[in-house]
Amino acid sequence: MRILVTGANGILGRALRERLADGNTVYLWGREEADVRDEGAVRAAARGLDFDSIIHAAAYTNVDGAEREPDLAMAVNRDGTANVAALARERGAIFVYVSSDYVFDGQKSAPYVEEDPTNPLSVYGASKRAGEEAALESGAPCLVVRTSWLFGPGGKNFVDTIAAKALRGEPLEVVDDQWGSPTYARDLAHGIELLLRRGALGIIHVTNAGQTTWHGLATEIARTVASPVPILPTTTARLARPAPRPAFSVLSGERYRALVGAPLPPWNDAVHRHLAGRSSRQGEAA
Repeated sequence: MRILVTGANGILGRALRERLADGNTVYLWGREEADVRDEGAVRAAARGLDFDSIIHAAAYTNVDGAEREPDLAMAVNRDGTANVAALARERGAIFVYVSSDYVFDGQKSAPYVEEDPTNPLSVYGASKRAGEEAALESGAPCLVVRTSWLFGPGGKNFVDTIAAKALRGEPLEVVDDQWGSPTYARDLAHGIELLLRRGALGIIHVTNAGQTTWHGLATEIARTVASPVPILPTTTARLARPAPRPAFSVLSGERYRALVGAPLPPWNDAVHRHLAGRSSRQGEAA
């Protein structure tokens, strides 16, 4: 495959770079290569590149920051997506847009399926839903991959933050009334590759298997790094973050499983693998 990856320096972009390195031609765009908000810059950066698919991982991802910067969030997640999708349409390339569980309002008590109506609560969620619409309406052959609670090497994420605090012995207070499926960037990259190879199109939910709360995730992280630090449960209302979050945003993986034959590994297994790799990387750097 010949693949253009945007957002190549982010957590997912780095995982895609690693996953696709063997047997594929991969072009990597970070902010320096192309500002996706600028249609002219996108077209100019693509001159001379020969690709048959684009994985659009570039995104504004600061959930609380989007409440303060709604125009910027929309410019990146909606307009930037439209610009890159237009490039895919012109080249006849498959366009893969990476979206979020935060397009849902969390009112369900069972995992969300792809056909469920969206109703984002936050500016970030609205910007990701607007990106979905831009992708699906672009005229390019399009695959929308919704995922959730992403973590992995190469960027700030909840798993590394909690692990570092737990190892320092800092007492932690973590919300226990938001449910989701933590997803390892390396597993997600593998899932996206499999879907591309199968020619999948439309909306597909891709997360690690299982579900937990942020508190449950933090407890598993502390256990994995052998920290006895207390992790106290709290509520979303008490934490009072700027952006509202869905109380339940678990995504059903049934469509993904039917297409590729197996689900992604369980989320706790993914956490263990990531933290083992984190320890190894820190040991090499010491």
